[in-house]
Amino acid sequence: MGYTGYEILWLFFVYSFLGWVLETVAAALQQKQFVNRGLVNAPLCVIYGISAAVMTIFYGELHGIWLFAAGFIASTLIEWTAGHLIERLYHERWWDYSNIKGNLDGYICLPVSVFWGVLSFAAMEWGNPLLTDLFELIPTLPGEILLWILTVILLVDIVATLCILTGRSRRMEQWEEVDSWLSGISSRLGRKIYGWTDRRIRRAYPNVIHRKKAAEAVKEGVFAAGCGFYKLFWLFAIGSFLGDIVETLFCRMKAGVWMSRSSLVWGPFSLVWGFAIAAASLLLYRYRDRSDRFIFLAGTFLGGAYEYICSVLSELVFGKVFWDYSHMMFNLGGRINLLYCLFWGIAAVVWMKGLYPVFSRWIEKIPLRPGKMLTWILVVFFAVNMAVSGLALIRSDQRADGVPATQQWQKVMDEHFDDAKLQKIYPNAKDAEDVGVPEVTGGTDGSVGSE
Repeated sequence: MGYTGYEILWLFFVYSFLGWVLETVAAALQQKQFVNRGLVNAPLCVIYGISAAVMTIFYGELHGIWLFAAGFIASTLIEWTAGHLIERLYHERWWDYSNIKGNLDGYICLPVSVFWGVLSFAAMEWGNPLLTDLFELIPTLPGEILLWILTVILLVDIVATLCILTGRSRRMEQWEEVDSWLSGISSRLGRKIYGWTDRRIRRAYPNVIHRKKAAEAVKEGVFAAGCGFYKLFWLFAIGSFLGDIVETLFCRMKAGVWMSRSSLVWGPFSLVWGFAIAAASLLLYRYRDRSDRFIFLAGTFLGGAYEYICSVLSELVFGKVFWDYSHMMFNLGGRINLLYCLFWGIAAVVWMKGLYPVFSRWIEKIPLRPGKMLTWILVVFFAVNMAVSGLALIRSDQRADGVPATQQWQKVMDEHFDDAKLQKIYPNAKDAEDVGVPEVTGGTDGSVGSE
């Protein structure tokens, strides 16, 4: 079942509220008092809403055990990311599963991940259909206006809360910094808001663990030291190029033909590989010294989830299917298959244990000032390249639907990137309607079926 943007936004707010109710009730039973467990001041726990939106957009076609697995992986990754993001921004740990067996960093653990999987399954199978039926009872115009109002209020709440919490974390290091930060607004009002938020967080998370800011050893005067923006961008660029080369050679060996495997209209760059390399480096950097088995399992599950999202996203945005594994055994809706998921795991081990240290050293040898200048030149190049490629694909989908070129950008795309040229750049691309990706269900025997 497809959902409109407004329906997904409604689902986000409803699940954020229901998540807040669940967290608040659990905290009240534990602490014997009412506390607001949300990050923001409104009665919303946005991590639940984000998880529901991600599941609805990218994994709504799954059913059975596969829907549970998707919820297990995606929601766990969101919780892991949220925990580390809070610690990075505020130097605090708001929840800790360290005393539970099967935890990772204390932010995720097996029992809670199973709970996420069950919750995702229930929400997608029963919650979404029920809620969308209820949304249809709301008049269209008032409903859309209400959604926009709620969105604006939430954004203001998020910005204000983040600013306050950032100031609070600085206070732990030096009060004068917060005092200076408050000088831009009414000091009395600022201190009241600050104090109220501080007390709310303390009540909501009484077991908060303060952490000193992690001071990673960074070599002064070295370009792209550590694992920051410059390092990740260069890994993205290198991964995009090498990924295109690897896929081109693989197609030559498998099919006996040379064909373009690029994601962009200019240059041999595969964005799927580029983003995968950058994401793997970011997510697995702190675990680079863990065992090969750990890296392999993490790469297998994360790679499969990532490739599935890329497949859905390209279909939703461009109306195109760039790969189809329906002819392969153990595939999931033609979007991913077991063999290539295992390849993702092997690639993660090879990358983190072998290639990442080498490329990291090479990147750091780039002179500091020229390196920064070249980075931003490449940023502009990739941004323009992605924008033009996206417009070319969108226009291709429009031409397939018989939409005439009435706007200037449509005429430019028709002139420079007609169907013949795009066929050379994207030889495997097919219209989503022609492929007809089925809904995927999980059989009682664990097999993959479709309906």
